[in-house]
Amino acid sequence: MTLSTTPTPTRRGLHRAWFVAAVAFVAILGAAGFRATPGVLINPLREEFGWSTGTISLAVSVNLVLYGLTAPFAAALMDRFGMRRVVALALLLIAAGSGLTVLMTASWQLLLLWGVFVGLGTGSMALVFAATVVDRWFVRHRGLVTGILTAGGATGQLIFLPVLAQLAEGPGWRFASLSVAGSALAVVPFVWWLLRDRPEDVGTTAYGDRAASRSEANAHGAEPGAVRTEPSRGNAAVRAVTALARAARTRPFWLLAGGFAICGASTNGLVGTHFIPAAHDHGMAEPVAASLLAVIGIFDIAGTIASGWLSDKIDPKVLLGVYYGLRGLSLMVLPSLFAATTEPSMLIFIVFYGLDWVATVPPTVALCRRIYGADGAVVFGWVFGSHQVGAAFAAVGAGLTRDHLGAYDLAWYGAGALCLIAAGMSLAIRHAKK
Repeated sequence: MTLSTTPTPTRRGLHRAWFVAAVAFVAILGAAGFRATPGVLINPLREEFGWSTGTISLAVSVNLVLYGLTAPFAAALMDRFGMRRVVALALLLIAAGSGLTVLMTASWQLLLLWGVFVGLGTGSMALVFAATVVDRWFVRHRGLVTGILTAGGATGQLIFLPVLAQLAEGPGWRFASLSVAGSALAVVPFVWWLLRDRPEDVGTTAYGDRAASRSEANAHGAEPGAVRTEPSRGNAAVRAVTALARAARTRPFWLLAGGFAICGASTNGLVGTHFIPAAHDHGMAEPVAASLLAVIGIFDIAGTIASGWLSDKIDPKVLLGVYYGLRGLSLMVLPSLFAATTEPSMLIFIVFYGLDWVATVPPTVALCRRIYGADGAVVFGWVFGSHQVGAAFAAVGAGLTRDHLGAYDLAWYGAGALCLIAAGMSLAIRHAKK
């Protein structure tokens, strides 16, 4: 009889990957607080300082651009220095930017604090963080977990937006900003103590990576699609730029980036920033309009998790085509739904649009992973950067449209038409590996 000296790993209880995902969810939720704030503060800032909608929207645009352009470098920094350090510092930067906002007296300070500080902080906490967690800690259920983490942003909106609207209307917008700062600070200890960068740090393997746990001799094996988790030793910025250079030579990158730019324009840039002031133009109270955005957040949670589940089962480009097409049609109907009270037709739009809000993220992440392999998270960072550039143009463009035409209608129709174009772009993506 021969006795084997190689222990057979036994896993009891919940895999450590789920705890890491839970901490990541809380961190993303905390960062989402300030992402929900711009639409609530536009009118109070306009009334107190006399700044135009275009001026305030410019600060939102700076925030959105940095939120996006920081993402690929944050992904590379997480690979070089670890998720825990990068995410903790990002939360501190968000807290500083939102907290110091209460002291501002000039519009350039709004650009610096709301635009630059918070833009850099939230950019480091963008969806590339979710993609990095999933790539390192999961082999099974990647689409589902991506959907859950993405829904963290919607959950943050759901929790914070109605509260922030009440604070802005009652005690004032400064209390709203301080609440965001405190929430970001409260998450930092959880990230520092509980988040771990890689499965190897705690002596385990990625969830579902059966090949890696089969035997000690085969400990570094992985199922097809698993991403190696060894830390990068190179320069993070160089890696980010190199990944961009490689991806930019492929057609799918431009189709993904173009579609995701339109995604950003039609969500964060337009609806996220201007829905509340647009509803206010039609006589609706700001807390009521904020509550409608929060309802979008409720249904977005269900829609995004479902989209993640579907991304594991259905061709992601088909999902993107359907999502963009339905979003475009719904935006073209929106101008006729605004009223002083919440009509049933508006509630139907809110439910429908909420299910589609960031349902585009899981299939986009899945396509980046399938096409670009180990560079998938960094490439998604660049694709996400295009999302925020699109959002920035929409935020400024819609603000200027309101200033010059007195209404937002043209912005809604234009965004709807762009979404139909994005649907066609998505369906044209080819899946072939590099």
